[in-house]
Amino acid sequence: MRLALAGPRNPDSLGTMGDNELGGFLRARREALTPELAGLPAGPRRRTPGLRRAELATLAGVSVEYLTRLEQGRDRRPSPEIITALAEALRLSPDERLHLHRLSKVASGAYCADAPEPDRTVRPAVRALLAALEPAPAVVVSRIGEVLARTEGFARLAGPLGLLDGEPPSLAYYVFTDPRARLAFPDWDTVAAARAAELRTAASLGDTHAAYVADELRVLAGPSFTGHYAGSALPARTGVERWAHPRAGELRLFYECLALPETDEQQLVVRLAADAATEAALTALTEAVVTR
Repeated sequence: MRLALAGPRNPDSLGTMGDNELGGFLRARREALTPELAGLPAGPRRRTPGLRRAELATLAGVSVEYLTRLEQGRDRRPSPEIITALAEALRLSPDERLHLHRLSKVASGAYCADAPEPDRTVRPAVRALLAALEPAPAVVVSRIGEVLARTEGFARLAGPLGLLDGEPPSLAYYVFTDPRARLAFPDWDTVAAARAAELRTAASLGDTHAAYVADELRVLAGPSFTGHYAGSALPARTGVERWAHPRAGELRLFYECLALPETDEQQLVVRLAADAATEAALTALTEAVVTR
């Protein structure tokens, strides 16, 4: 199941924040976390059930003075590493981690309100091309890995794996934040490296939305994302992937990534059977739908 993220991923839609929303959120979560839940002894003479600043600072590996400045709004530029450490120490849920990350970006003024949105419009001619490719698994993706259009063949392949659960579905978020992805892709590390490489390539060329997605995945996925992102090269445009389908079993699929002209760096990705067993399995999936 893809994570129910806290609000849209568009930084333009975050709304107006109060004067010290970041500090207020940190303090509220600290005061709501009991020592027992944080793995600490309750101890005597506690005036409140929450953690003391000194306790949270120790758990997060920061100084009490620095944590005080954050809570009081006198420091508004915590690093991603500090945010991750605080999120771990506060036992934040995925939604809370993402909210904390966004608050830190807003507080530091890091969001660019003028950043252009990725173009999610798929031309009618491209949709007609997808229809002509049926029943092959084919998909149009944005420059940050969002699924913008797909064949029914792709839906039969990816739908049962949970890859299409988001709105819009995101390949990067699925691979790094959905536990089902590691079962769906037997060669998960290879697939993860490809998704990270796509984001880093776009971000390195000045794509603020790719950088935004990468920042969120650093918070949500931690080392499983950052390790692949740090070591990424240019993404491969062709190759073979293994998929583990709950009904069709293991599939070996060729993939070809084709850049679409006159679009905002959209790609058409077509997958084809790489062996006879996979071809038979894909045919069986198609026939199962037709005979219902």
